[in-house]
Amino acid sequence: MLLPENQQFIVVVPAAGIGKRMLASCPKQYLTIDNQTILSHTINRLLSHKNIAKVVLAISDVDAYFAQTTLVDNPNIIRVSGGKERVDSVLNGLQVINDKEWVLVHDAARPCITHDDIDKLIKQCLASNSGGILAAPVVDTMKLAINNNANEATQVSKTIDRSSLWHAFTPQMFKTKELKQAIEEAQKKGLLITDESSAIESVGLPCLLVSGRIDNIKITRPEDLVLADFYLKQQQITQKKG
Repeated sequence: MLLPENQQFIVVVPAAGIGKRMLASCPKQYLTIDNQTILSHTINRLLSHKNIAKVVLAISDVDAYFAQTTLVDNPNIIRVSGGKERVDSVLNGLQVINDKEWVLVHDAARPCITHDDIDKLIKQCLASNSGGILAAPVVDTMKLAINNNANEATQVSKTIDRSSLWHAFTPQMFKTKELKQAIEEAQKKGLLITDESSAIESVGLPCLLVSGRIDNIKITRPEDLVLADFYLKQQQITQKKG
């Protein structure tokens, strides 16, 4: 299935978090890789895709960093207020694109997403007329943890069968109306929504698992910056060779 050049999509990027695990002096999306903020890498990668027309960026109302980036005057970025939690930011972004049948949501801290993976996700979702997420099968041995209250140590409870476990990535793509309604319903029930798929699952709608590249990492800890820098450089090398 080939995507027509004129079929355009909008991506919601929640970027109101502060990234406590990075132990940095600014929100992690404003840390730099090769003299560009993580947020700039991510949004430029999205907007350079032929089928992505605009990015709806949800940032904090007290964000003092965005104005200093190269993104501030980009006409293809629609800014909305970020919420207390990620899901609140996503919902705020969805409010401004009710006229679009489909929407993609992507983490601000995933700058290594490739155009090929975006193509794959869009094609499979359109072909099946179903929402879906980029993901990768778990390859490590998985352990269930239990806390030992006596000495406050975390111990292994048991080993989990990994054969049906996948790591969830972004972008995640769903029908705009269905995703908005699923999030609102989940919030009314007080459910924990960690990604768009969890909202969709909570209302019983299907969600495809689309196998994606494992270099589509989410920058969460300080050591991830080095890894993301390496992946971005390797992708540039591969692109030039191609």
